[in-house]
Amino acid sequence: MTRTARLLTSLMLLVGVPPLAVAAADDRVSPVPEPQGYRLDDYRAPVPKSLSGATVLDTERLRRMLERGDDTILIDVLPAPRRPENLRPGALWLPKQRRNIPGSVWLPNTGYGILPVEEEAYLRRNLARLSEGDSGRALVFYCLADCWMSWNAAKRAVAWGYVNVYWYPAGTDGWAEAGLPLEESVPVPQSGD
Repeated sequence: MTRTARLLTSLMLLVGVPPLAVAAADDRVSPVPEPQGYRLDDYRAPVPKSLSGATVLDTERLRRMLERGDDTILIDVLPAPRRPENLRPGALWLPKQRRNIPGSVWLPNTGYGILPVEEEAYLRRNLARLSEGDSGRALVFYCLADCWMSWNAAKRAVAWGYVNVYWYPAGTDGWAEAGLPLEESVPVPQSGD
């Protein structure tokens, strides 16, 4: 259930709508269709339940994969905070720390629908490095719940010929809600990755 559906359900229960009516209303929520291309805007919105060419994971399945020690590469694609343009030179700026699933590699800014040449090269280079050139290595893409960034990045990996692509749409939100640990992370640098 998406965050929006959970909120709607909570509100309905709060105002006294019977539980069976809540369940029926949730079943009528129109699913988000899987687009043909990449999502180009409004990245924090409900996502589809599928991604052609990839396997969609829920929290429990991802947890089991990691517990088994599967040869899985976790890739967080959440954008990195950028220094505010109006901040005077030399002013102290402390970006919000990113916490992700332990063992992840953070490749920020690689989930936009249109990638600048530098970000596309950065993503290609790092996927090749992380997979050791093996297009069959398991790649799990995620960011936050209701975020199209990981959907776009996973779709891009499928388009580039990776055949064992997973998408974890619940992201760090779902992982944390399940009581599973997160760890501080730093992005892989653009140069010298």
